[in-house]
Amino acid sequence: MKIFSAFLLTFLVLLSCKNETTQIETNEAPADPAEEAAMQIAQAHGLNNWEEVTEISFTFNVDRGTQHFERSYVWRPKEQEVTSFTANDTLTYIQSRNLDSLQQQRDQAFVNDSYWLLAPLKMIWDDGTTRAVEQAVVAPISQDTLNKITLTYTGEGGYTPGDAYDFYYEPDFTIKEWVFRKGNDSVPTMATTYEDYKNINGMNIPTMHQDSTGAFKLYFTNLSIKK
Repeated sequence: MKIFSAFLLTFLVLLSCKNETTQIETNEAPADPAEEAAMQIAQAHGLNNWEEVTEISFTFNVDRGTQHFERSYVWRPKEQEVTSFTANDTLTYIQSRNLDSLQQQRDQAFVNDSYWLLAPLKMIWDDGTTRAVEQAVVAPISQDTLNKITLTYTGEGGYTPGDAYDFYYEPDFTIKEWVFRKGNDSVPTMATTYEDYKNINGMNIPTMHQDSTGAFKLYFTNLSIKK
């Protein structure tokens, strides 16, 4: 009887330890709502197909009233190779190499222009950022009630550290409007729509952005995405 009792006691101790271990392993911390929303937004805009993309060509256009401005690019992201076309010349450079002053100037323009093209994916890609979500917020242009995610650049890297972006998104996680706030100012620097989505090889790209008056339009033409 003593041997049996000792065996039973040992078995119960082992069972108790096993149950405690199982509880610890399955008691995972809940997902960060902002991180989860950012991932779903990026996926709604083509994140899962990005690894197959070998080349993107596009023309970045800005209309202000009767004034028109444009720049064109061929971008090979796997090689970090950018070819920039302006009215004056064509310049090709590798982003990972040391850039001279002209290349750096062109790269700064490219970073801005490609950000407009792929901002939803930047939520996942960019380091030195914080994210926060709010539910049922009135969007500034449409006045629709949407969810909002704010992306703030807190690091010292990049060309414009400290800036913040508010993205207003639909239930399907596609973005409808966004606000840029320079230096994380509480007052919006610019607010535009996200319109004319085109799905090209699995990448869901908004090709038109305009302000509330329609006097400012930023849009993409000659858009090509190759795998």
